[in-house]
Amino acid sequence: MEIPDVQTPVFHFSFFRTVAAAGEDWDAAAPKNDFFLQRPYLEVLEKNPPLGMRFAYTVFYKNQQPIGVAYCQIKYFKADDNIRDLTSTEKDACFFTALGNWFKKKIAGQVAADVLILGNMLLTGEHGYHFDYQEISQREALEILEKSTTDLLKEMQRAGVKMPVILVKDVDPTQQNRSQFLEEKNFTMFEIQPNMSLDLRWNSFDEYLNSMSTKYRTRAKRAVKKLDGVTKHELGYAEMLRDLPKIYHLYEEIAQNAGFNMVDLNENYLTALRRDVPENFRAFGFFLENEMVAFFTTIKNGDELEAHFLGYEKSLNHDYQLYLNILYDIIRQGIEAGAHRIVFARTALEIKSSVGAVPSDLYCYLRHQNSFANKFAETMLDYLKPVEEWQQRHPFKNDEL
Repeated sequence: MEIPDVQTPVFHFSFFRTVAAAGEDWDAAAPKNDFFLQRPYLEVLEKNPPLGMRFAYTVFYKNQQPIGVAYCQIKYFKADDNIRDLTSTEKDACFFTALGNWFKKKIAGQVAADVLILGNMLLTGEHGYHFDYQEISQREALEILEKSTTDLLKEMQRAGVKMPVILVKDVDPTQQNRSQFLEEKNFTMFEIQPNMSLDLRWNSFDEYLNSMSTKYRTRAKRAVKKLDGVTKHELGYAEMLRDLPKIYHLYEEIAQNAGFNMVDLNENYLTALRRDVPENFRAFGFFLENEMVAFFTTIKNGDELEAHFLGYEKSLNHDYQLYLNILYDIIRQGIEAGAHRIVFARTALEIKSSVGAVPSDLYCYLRHQNSFANKFAETMLDYLKPVEEWQQRHPFKNDEL
């Protein structure tokens, strides 16, 4: 009896500088349920990159069949430029707080490097890689993914780019096999603010309001009344292009106050999304006497609605409750669109919890390629990690969510 010749599958990968160069192989292996790893979105970001950001794309193959993709961002990081609270000059800080801030600033000033980021700094969640696990085991996928990032660093170094740090962004802690693998490979785990999200169980916005306790339902109705004199409507591409300076100003009003900001948004990024992927991207403006005073954007990603970039006039926020109304409008839009979940991301945790969003941890992992420097990664991260103190709110009757 003849024994059939069974060949062991060969896994390999190829690097590309543009997603267009990855082409049909990328399209074949990218997940159909994650818009943020699909070519239309990645092309918009690639053509309108944040300041100082470059990209790398990897396609993984089983023999000649594309079975996986990985998306990397390359960003120069200087801690004292990216951690905003180092510039705090609060006069009533106690001596020990002031001393701690001084020490933090001194440490941060010494931290600067090009960072290879497996994932997307403009988003929250696991949007860095994907494999077809019917074609490759999870362990094999992690092994080849780790090898590809290491090889990419070597290739960059041969091209004259020194990039000693790898950052793996937003690993779900329930995926224990991934966490264990990264720790085996000498990555240091660290936490930043949790992701805030809201599961949508309502058929209408009124139904959502009625599920709230009296206190929070009254608060919501009062916030809507505060918008007296403010008009709202969806922004088309031409209108966004016309009001681009104002949109970018409002975005900067908020971005400059963030405790940690590693992304300086390209001025044309949002308008390019509106032009090139209108079926996924929407933008809305708030106007007072025909002057834009706030805007927000959303991206539909499968059955999720991603709350994307926004901005508002801080001086008007108290009187008109602009930010709170933006959150309510995103929820209204999510319900009307039939989304199952809204991803609100990491900032402004307490006010997001007041509209029903709940926190979930996502871990990041960092490894310095110098083994000696890597031993101090945990200590360094503890000093540099921004801390936001907040109280989780429970707006629904009997804490039903």
